[in-house]
Amino acid sequence: MSSNQAYSFFESVEKSFDKAAQFTKWDKGVLEQIKACNSIYSMRFPVKLDDGSIEVIEAYRVQHSQHKSPCKGGIRFSDEVNQDEVMALASLMTYKCAIVNVPFGGGKGGIKINPRNYSVYELEKITRRYTSELVKKNFIGPGIDVPAPDYGTGEREMAWIVDTYTSLKPGEIDGAGCVTGKPITQGGVRGRKEATGLGVFFGIREVCNMEDVMQKQGLSVGVVAKTVVVQGLGNVGYHTAKFFREAGAKVVALAEYEGAIYNADGLNEEEVFQHRKATGSILNFPGATNLAKNTDALELECDILIPAALENVINGENAPRVKAKIIGEAANGPCTPEADEVFAKKGILCVPDMYLNAGGVTVSYFEWLKNLSHVRYGRMEKRFTENMNTHILGQIEELSGKKVSDQERKFIMHGPEEQDLVHSGLEETMITATREIMDIWKKDPSIPDMRTAAYISAINKVATSYAELGIFP
Repeated sequence: MSSNQAYSFFESVEKSFDKAAQFTKWDKGVLEQIKACNSIYSMRFPVKLDDGSIEVIEAYRVQHSQHKSPCKGGIRFSDEVNQDEVMALASLMTYKCAIVNVPFGGGKGGIKINPRNYSVYELEKITRRYTSELVKKNFIGPGIDVPAPDYGTGEREMAWIVDTYTSLKPGEIDGAGCVTGKPITQGGVRGRKEATGLGVFFGIREVCNMEDVMQKQGLSVGVVAKTVVVQGLGNVGYHTAKFFREAGAKVVALAEYEGAIYNADGLNEEEVFQHRKATGSILNFPGATNLAKNTDALELECDILIPAALENVINGENAPRVKAKIIGEAANGPCTPEADEVFAKKGILCVPDMYLNAGGVTVSYFEWLKNLSHVRYGRMEKRFTENMNTHILGQIEELSGKKVSDQERKFIMHGPEEQDLVHSGLEETMITATREIMDIWKKDPSIPDMRTAAYISAINKVATSYAELGIFP
């Protein structure tokens, strides 16, 4: 991706914002303030590599909005990282958090490296140095700016960040809350890994449960027996495919950068994942047909298409050939504004990325709250709930003279563990956000698509926040 393409990513965010802004009542100046990135920290620092040579690393942290504190957003390690991309992703984080009612401002970070070209020790040095640069300029902290994993980063990098931060800020009792996506042992939360994929599933399931919407798309209500195509078998694509399959949908095609496979009877994502691990490719999976190009998967006949990999994969050129009835944007920015116009004409419902993939930040919010409260979810109520349910069940059985099956007994008596509470909180978040967006869209038939309705929801919430803070005299 060249830098002008990455810049167009920021422009396409602004374009979508402007499209939605005309449906709101806010003053032009307020809208300009919401759009602007508040702080951009661009840094260069030297790192000594294993062979003794010194390399200057280019890195960024952007804080898009402080209408709520702290700012929140991932850190990506990629040689495509540049300032424009980080600004676009930071602004999307502001809107995303607002839509799903998570009280954070938007932020984003990036280090311009390909992590595959460095040893673990070199990556650790780069991550720790980046963290200390952020600490120096007060660009990280549980009440200031809270990073998370993104492309090329994971639990390991987050553990290095929290360790560096706490060593530079001794005695800060909430220090663990300076970053989310940490390993469980370092204050992470159970249920974080599958959160984005599960959020995508909950969001689309809620849309599929809306009778009027399904009628318009010519589909039956619910996700059972719907055909699904997933592009990308990374963490998000894998879990999205898993939850759809478990809910009774049929995942008929999976695509990765080496190609795509199709099976009308459905694919099992775990089997495909293991096949890819063994052979280095998803192609030639037993029982499946190979497709010539990975992008062919985007044009297959299906009910639901989930692009869960890269930006701008559906554009003005290939959008007319998309046959899905519903598109669920699991990746960031997979459809361009030109594609949106094609979908509107064709009556394809595009469920937008900015709220659909908010599962990660929602569960990050739960992790941050856990770090500030210093107690594991479920610890206080699990046993109490189990004892209460056991007592109620015993009373019902005694009064009715009937016994409940072992499986049902287990289900009814089960007290919530951390993962249960996290999943349930995520489900509530996605259902509420979906309904809020749909209500905005239904109230005004001149709103062209669901993305615009989602932006309107975000703009109204952020602007209200600014107005109530009295920021504008």
